[in-house]
Amino acid sequence: MTPQTDRRLQPRRFLLLTLFLAGALLFGLVAGHEWASPARLARAFANSGGHDMTSQLLVVWRLPRVLAAAMVGALLGVGGAIFQGVFRNPLAEPYLLGASGGAAIGATIALLVPLGLPGGPVLAALSFLGAWGATWLVLGAAGLQGRPDTAGLLLAGVAVAAMLGAVRSFLMLALSDDTVNLQVVLSWTLGGVQTPDAGGLAILALLTAGALAVSLPLARGLDLLGLGDDQAFAFGLDPARFERRAVLVGAAVVAAAVAFGGLVAFVGLIAPHIGRWLIGPRHRALLPASALIGAALVAVCDGVARAALPPAEIPLGLVTALIGGPFFLILLMRRLRA
Repeated sequence: MTPQTDRRLQPRRFLLLTLFLAGALLFGLVAGHEWASPARLARAFANSGGHDMTSQLLVVWRLPRVLAAAMVGALLGVGGAIFQGVFRNPLAEPYLLGASGGAAIGATIALLVPLGLPGGPVLAALSFLGAWGATWLVLGAAGLQGRPDTAGLLLAGVAVAAMLGAVRSFLMLALSDDTVNLQVVLSWTLGGVQTPDAGGLAILALLTAGALAVSLPLARGLDLLGLGDDQAFAFGLDPARFERRAVLVGAAVVAAAVAFGGLVAFVGLIAPHIGRWLIGPRHRALLPASALIGAALVAVCDGVARAALPPAEIPLGLVTALIGGPFFLILLMRRLRA
């Protein structure tokens, strides 16, 4: 298929991705402990201002959660596309830079230490700072002043993630007592989108829009990196400087997702792959496509997590791991055979 044909097909495929996201959002709205038919959804939205409990459940609780899950997935998709482009490795996953471990430590502190501040904003802020700090630690270990080696970054990320996991376990043992339920911390680290209030949903929407706004200017540099360092430099790109900037932007995007959704693995791996299959490798189109695919994937997985074992709820991270684990193994085996 020629590049011209790809460009002609892109609008049609973006329309299909948008329709797929709409279907995923609809599935998220109807799925749950009690399934809701489309007619019941229509009645709920028509009576959203009333006092009917079913309408309140669907409009006030389920709808914000589905929207939040979609935005968390969009952030993870964008972050995954950035990291795979920077590392020039389709197996790269956002959590390889230790962002998840740092965010988990921040969330552990927010959940276990009585800071006397509103819980939601503190959890988001500390998990964001933890992910950001962990990324800087990985960059420092890999040689921030020089050019970070790709293999060095990945190895440093694995090592830092292991150390941060040990620190998190120590904090959970040291800070817990009879008044603290560790189930809350474990639930967050296993991944899961909670229903945000209007303010939290607005903040998440702004972060998602901001992530796309700061990521799209990286598209040309990510395309040039794929040509090799010499070609990228010939086109006026400083690969070392650009890679550091792109890694930090990707870490910030992933940190925002982790702050609101916990540790949801493999979405940043799957979404860019499907985007490249459908849209092509050019990042100007791949970044928004990855956002759409990630949003649809997390919205569907969140619906499955709520509906699979009623009245209990499966952690979202376990659902994405059940899907992403085999996906990763298939990609790895294909890469090894090649």
